Amino acid sequence: MTHTRRFLGAALALLIVTGCSSQTSSPVATTTVDLPASYKFVPADITIAAGATVTWTNHDNFTHSVQFLDGDLSRDPAMLPQGATTSVTFPAAGLYHYQCSLPPQNMKGTVPVTS
Repeated sequence: MTHTRRFLGAALALLIVTGCSSQTSSPVATTTVDLPASYKFVPADITIAAGATVTWTNHDNFTHSVQFLDGDLSRDPAMLPQGATTSVTFPAAGLYHYQCSLPPQNMKGTVPVTS
C-alpha cells in the first residue's frame, strides 16, 4: 500500500510539473500565425526582427479578430471571417500584446520585436 501511495504521489507531481511547463513556452520565430478551429492563435507568442511583417490567417469556422493593445499598433481590431488574413508590419523593437476582441479571455498573444 505504501508503494502505491508513493507511486501515485510521484505521478501526480509529474503531471503538475508537465502541465505547468507547457504554459511557459518561449516565443516562436515565425511571421505567420494561424487561427485553427479551436479558439486560439497558433503559435500565440512569436518573435520577429524589426521591419518584419506578420500575417494572421483564420482557419476557424467563426469570425475572429486581431487587436493590438500597445502603442502605435493599438487601433480598431482587424475582423477576420473564415479564410481571411490580416498582416501587420512591426517597424520598431518592443513587446506588442494582441488579442481577439471577440473572446479576449482565451485568445491572446505577444510579439517581442528585436532590433
